[in-house]
Amino acid sequence: MRRFQKALVFALLLSSGGALVAKEVTVKSMLAARIRTQGFACDNPLEATRDTKLSKPNYAVWVLKCDNATYRISRHPNLVAKVEKLE
Repeated sequence: MRRFQKALVFALLLSSGGALVAKEVTVKSMLAARIRTQGFACDNPLEATRDTKLSKPNYAVWVLKCDNATYRISRHPNLVAKVEKLE
């Protein structure tokens, strides 16, 4: 029974790590798609990091690094994002 428990724990760890990676890809892809609809270029999103100092409840601030530029994206739910080019 212990082998089964160890295998189950290992499988859960692998699956949770995969879920975290999938979530990161979804966030950067979603942010890139959002700013493209507003006229900004981001063909290849590289990384999305939440700015915890500027973010507030119902107001998320992200830094999105693309292959061509870096943007600060401020978002209220259901509103157009405020986009600032940082480089």
